[in-house]
Amino acid sequence: MICPRCGCDNVPGLDCCANCLQDLAILDQPLGHDRVESSLLADRVGALKPRRPVTVSITANMRDTVALMIDEKVGAVLVVDADGKLTGIFSERDLLTWVADLPPEKLESHQVSEFMTNAPDTVSPDDTLALALQRMDVGKYRHLPVVEDGRPTGVISVRDLVRHITRLCRE
Repeated sequence: MICPRCGCDNVPGLDCCANCLQDLAILDQPLGHDRVESSLLADRVGALKPRRPVTVSITANMRDTVALMIDEKVGAVLVVDADGKLTGIFSERDLLTWVADLPPEKLESHQVSEFMTNAPDTVSPDDTLALALQRMDVGKYRHLPVVEDGRPTGVISVRDLVRHITRLCRE
């Protein structure tokens, strides 16, 4: 990378110029090549207006948890402790993978904490959409909790990101 201050040809990946110590890290930021890429790199998770989180206590039983998901028409509930801090997430995938084989009469005797994903990846409202999309892709998640100070403030889904990108393509 060529230093804009002194013209020194630096080894790619250096954070500062080997000659004059000019900060080069800011020059290595990705740029969007079109409206979609620019939005993903610049726009924040808060711009999606995350859906209100549907939460359950870590001690909630599975019958109540599944009933809540059906009543609220959500694909995931966030599991919180007594202080309202996020401890896990329980999704439709967890339901199908871990709970579907349980006889219905056994649902009340099991807590959501037995089947939830512990310490899920999260984003804040100030994180970029690119970061949220990357976490969803790498983790194979369809839902991502939006958290501030350890407490859930919202949930975003792949569908939210697809809607956002579709709007950009129509404009």
